[in-house]
Amino acid sequence: MNRRNLYFLLIGWTILAFGGCSQTKGNIGKMPIFQVPEREAAWIREGQPIEFEGEFWYPQDAIEVLLDQEVYLVGEHKGIQFFVEKADVRPYKALFTKFDRNKFRMYRKKMP
Repeated sequence: MNRRNLYFLLIGWTILAFGGCSQTKGNIGKMPIFQVPEREAAWIREGQPIEFEGEFWYPQDAIEVLLDQEVYLVGEHKGIQFFVEKADVRPYKALFTKFDRNKFRMYRKKMP
């Protein structure tokens, strides 16, 4: 084997080796990725409720650490998406708004 062929063979193996080790870009597994707001909306910080299915849901001090694939988008209120846990069924126990990576603010109905 001459030097030129050996050179091309070495370059080919190098490309294959590094190509196999590179990370895949994009959404691996097609998991949903919901936007993280730059800052939490003022109406949330002021304690204003979300109206959903004819009832008012109020923000709580409690937060939940959830992955995007653990929540289901059910609506939008004043430009802010809100979610339920995928494992939850109607009547829902809580609603959530996203305020940071994997951090969701909890909303509950006021008890009469």
